[in-house]
Amino acid sequence: MTEVTLAVVGGGLRGLTYARRAHATGAGRVVAVAEPDPGRRAAFAAEFGIPPEGEHLGWKELAAAGRVADAAVIATHDQLHTGPAVTMADLGYHILLEKPMATSERESARIADAARRNGIMLAVCHVLRYTPYTRVVRGLLDGGRIGRLVSVQHLEPVGWWHQAHSFVRGHWRRQDTSAPMLLAKACHDIDWLVHLFGRPPTKISSFGSLSHFRAEERPAPAADRCLDCPLEPSCPYSAKRLYLGCLGDPDSEFWPLSAVTPGRTEAEVLEALRTGPYGRCVYACDNDVVDHQEVVMEFDDGATCSFTMSAFTPMEHRRTRLFGTHGYIDGDGSTLRLVDFRTGEEEVVETAGEGGPSAADGHGGGDEGLTDAFLAAVASGDASLLRSDAAESLMTHRVVWAAERARLTGSVVTL
Repeated sequence: MTEVTLAVVGGGLRGLTYARRAHATGAGRVVAVAEPDPGRRAAFAAEFGIPPEGEHLGWKELAAAGRVADAAVIATHDQLHTGPAVTMADLGYHILLEKPMATSERESARIADAARRNGIMLAVCHVLRYTPYTRVVRGLLDGGRIGRLVSVQHLEPVGWWHQAHSFVRGHWRRQDTSAPMLLAKACHDIDWLVHLFGRPPTKISSFGSLSHFRAEERPAPAADRCLDCPLEPSCPYSAKRLYLGCLGDPDSEFWPLSAVTPGRTEAEVLEALRTGPYGRCVYACDNDVVDHQEVVMEFDDGATCSFTMSAFTPMEHRRTRLFGTHGYIDGDGSTLRLVDFRTGEEEVVETAGEGGPSAADGHGGGDEGLTDAFLAAVASGDASLLRSDAAESLMTHRVVWAAERARLTGSVVTL
């Protein structure tokens, strides 16, 4: 296969993930990076052998150099997707765009329009579509193994410590600096559910709130920082326990510890917790995103789907139950139990997913599957190798925004 050249905008965890997969398979070669943090930019350039002329302070400087690669990976923070995505599309780059597309419907529509206008391939990183698990589930549905799909129950178990890390103390804690949590965390899931049904819903309702990680829930003796708190040893959200526990584990040092500090010693971690945002008490932060939410969807044939996103779980693979007219599937992200109503027989189907549920371990093989498909599509010019395009991703994002409108207004939203 022809080697695809890549320019990476954003040298953090997600940019590294896609670049490393491209490099490891030999299907892609990173020739440029745009990253404002000088240490991160230098480390990224050194890892991939990027020459000095390929190092850029930001996406505008990269764009000023013209089209220097076949494709661009855009992995900036959520609110910073639109400018580079539209500009790179106008320069003729094919684009791998980290989810969400953007934080508003208007800006996401601008990105989709730029992709259409320039005739480029744009794949939003809905990695759940690309897991071996998803391929098996879709194969069972398309093969009629459970008849017509009538109802789905789907759980996104965010994980108690992951909620504290990313959505209470971390970058995605506020809607005004990031996005509603349903968009930032679970546009994966809404997209995946629409993918299973093969069409968008017609009606949506939603309920949810920030119920626990707020000042009213703070125990009386609690301090503003975990290092000063007498309750820290028994608190499930102890930053000291979480981040010191990452030391010595390469995967945990890559994530979540890399968000806290570049240091890898106990003293450096403790200093970061003493002075930085990740050492704060979870009841004394400035977070405002929900910690649990339900979304209920109805489709044009009367089929229904309920989705639960909750902080109050272990961080595990998604769990899904699919109810059909002729059968039932119960899946945990790795194993599927299929019951055939016509014969009464049960079958256990194992899928060959790699890794665990999170960004640190490849989303069950989805990160690898997406990267491979994108590089193959660009190399061959065959967009059918991608499992969604910009228009379809915009459509599933609109389902998320409709759910948020339903939650905030207490209404049923019709699409």
